[in-house]
Amino acid sequence: MPELVFLKLGGSLITDKTQPYTPRLDKLADLAQQIATVLARTSSLSLVLGHGSGSFGHTAAKQHGTREGVRDAEGWRGFAEVRYQAAELNRYVMDALHDARISAMTFPPSSNVIARDGRVISWDLQPIRKALANGILPVIYGDVIFDEARGGTILSTEELFEHLARELNPHRVLLAGIEAGVWEDFPAKTRLLNEINSKSFETTRDGVKKSSAVDVTGGMESKVKQMLTLVQQNPNLEVLIFSGEESGNLKRALEGEIIGTKIRA
Repeated sequence: MPELVFLKLGGSLITDKTQPYTPRLDKLADLAQQIATVLARTSSLSLVLGHGSGSFGHTAAKQHGTREGVRDAEGWRGFAEVRYQAAELNRYVMDALHDARISAMTFPPSSNVIARDGRVISWDLQPIRKALANGILPVIYGDVIFDEARGGTILSTEELFEHLARELNPHRVLLAGIEAGVWEDFPAKTRLLNEINSKSFETTRDGVKKSSAVDVTGGMESKVKQMLTLVQQNPNLEVLIFSGEESGNLKRALEGEIIGTKIRA
């Protein structure tokens, strides 16, 4: 059986999060080419790709407060706007994958995920399973979600991965951002954590701050907590948080090299 890997391209990596609605097109092209190179070299790797919303979805989401819930007509207009902006960034991602000659399909979570108080309760994964079985790269992204408790909300890629991991049992989860890994002393960034587990995180979490840019889903601290939940549920799962800024890092991680910060049970 091919090794199943979940890969997230962080919003801070593929957009300029300090400039609303600004994709990093050269970086997207580079990342897509690294993925294409690895996929062309091996038939033993199966990939689910997720990406953040960066300066697209997060900008609109902060303006409308969508993460906290949707209750009125103005809120639903904001919900639709966040959906539009998240999909707009996804089009740039898909263009890069297409240009790299990767057979990929987007599966927008807003179209078939239902949540209750910020947790997935319903998601028909048969289309994603069919894509994987036929050599097509499924692409998901942080998106607005209809929620039975909040009306509407936003789920990050990591939160979506958490549900997917229970159903699809990946071997590895790779989170590529702009930071070298998880810093013990952000924003000073002098001490990089090589490994985090549940016990060690309790002693270092005060230094693992949120994103320095707009991030309505919680930034680095939230990512680490979500990944710790995943590895506790599946102790054999390998999770890496690493930098995709340096060309070649993504390829190295996909090929199994341990870079950045490893999270384990």
